[in-house]
Amino acid sequence: MHVLITGGTGLIGKALTHYLIEKGHTITILTRYIPTLNNQISQVQYAQWNVLAQTIDLQAIAQADHIIHLAGAGVAEKRWTTKRKKEIVDSRVQSTALLAHTLQHHPHKVQTFISASAIGWYGVDSAEKIFIETDLPAKDFLGETCRQWEEALKPITALGIRTASVRTGIVLSNDGGVLAAFKKPLNMGVASILGNGKQVMSWIHITDLVRLFIFILEHQSLQGPFNAVAPKPVSNKIFITTLAKILRGKFYIPIHIPSCALKLLLGEMSIEVLKSTTVSCKKIHQQNFIFEFPTIEAAFHNLLG
Repeated sequence: MHVLITGGTGLIGKALTHYLIEKGHTITILTRYIPTLNNQISQVQYAQWNVLAQTIDLQAIAQADHIIHLAGAGVAEKRWTTKRKKEIVDSRVQSTALLAHTLQHHPHKVQTFISASAIGWYGVDSAEKIFIETDLPAKDFLGETCRQWEEALKPITALGIRTASVRTGIVLSNDGGVLAAFKKPLNMGVASILGNGKQVMSWIHITDLVRLFIFILEHQSLQGPFNAVAPKPVSNKIFITTLAKILRGKFYIPIHIPSCALKLLLGEMSIEVLKSTTVSCKKIHQQNFIFEFPTIEAAFHNLLG
């Protein structure tokens, strides 16, 4: 298959590209800036687009059998100013709209369109609440962002193209993301528990995430939203102390970072690190998708050796 990937130079995109190459597929990465020759992957084609200018390489679209859309400004990279929040929304919604417009008005053979989304779709859980794909989006910033993001897929679905959205949890990887941030204090023997540590973290190993994307790609009956989270979510306290035990044995000190300090440091973004969100993977599991790393212990042992 010829797979076109947006956001292919990011954390998930790089891992997904390598897995698809291993499976023998042809890959084109749609990017704003084509890497220098030294930084290119030899088995990958590169094509340009510019979401702000609403321009795109039509040949890249014409060649594609399937599109995996991962592009979007990083949610946790910068403080959530009004300008940054607009960038986060626009990078997702306008990029999807550009792809939809291109598919509507130019020749193509695209059969499948899989878009990234996030468990930011969901709000705060409760003792009885485990979120599933049919739950309504939260009214907060990320909930509204994800709603607009997935709403932008509707014109593509209307073309008869199979569409799916992958609501991704906290991604664990050695190549970027949150794991490095959590490991850093442990270099000094400090296990930094956020707030009271009771908030549930719905996470996924990077390998399982890319396998899930490919699983949806290769199973033509799958469409709609899918939660991309491991079967065993854990509290922040368990997450941090499990990580600490693997890295430090008994030689660490657990310290709670007060919620007020996190609010001063992160601003509005602190809502997300203190929010408890228990998300179910039952829908994809019922399709016989098997997680290689279903527990946090298995994930950490794999990533940390």
